[in-house]
Amino acid sequence: MFSDILESLWPLSNRAGSMDTVAPSILSRDEMESRRLEAAVELQNGLSQSQVARKFGVSRTTASRWCRALEGKGLEALRKRRAPGRPSRLNAEQLRQLAELYQAGPRLAGFNTDLWTTSRFAEAILARFAVRYDPDHVGRIMHRLGLRARTRQRRRSLEATAYGSRYSPNTSLSRSEISPTVA
Repeated sequence: MFSDILESLWPLSNRAGSMDTVAPSILSRDEMESRRLEAAVELQNGLSQSQVARKFGVSRTTASRWCRALEGKGLEALRKRRAPGRPSRLNAEQLRQLAELYQAGPRLAGFNTDLWTTSRFAEAILARFAVRYDPDHVGRIMHRLGLRARTRQRRRSLEATAYGSRYSPNTSLSRSEISPTVA
């Protein structure tokens, strides 16, 4: 019975064979639950916590947590629970449409350049779905959807670029001018 449930949640083609690892970058809540349940079966069959951690691509701490939960409250402790926090204001279909909007580009959304910013994307979300998001949160949504990498450019101050900086590789100051203790 348990293996039938497991197979329905996580087909055999997705599971690891022998001691391979299962560590995809992002798993759904159902996939995480089925991974925990399969790990429970392996723990009950005598696999060590370290072997389970290696097989399922998790830390030993996580495998230990699963083992304690299994010993304490059984398989029910490893089942998924309701996600904490406020539910998303955009449903899955709207998020899919949002990804398509991003791929189509800002010009098709009514902007005059080809550069998406979080502020512009927030405006496009408001216009399309009547949902207002802060630009900072829009950046998190974009990252979660894989639409942009989470990198920030370092900006040097105007003073540092105009007059040089002691940390700049092409500074015009000599070492003795920077620090009087350097000879």
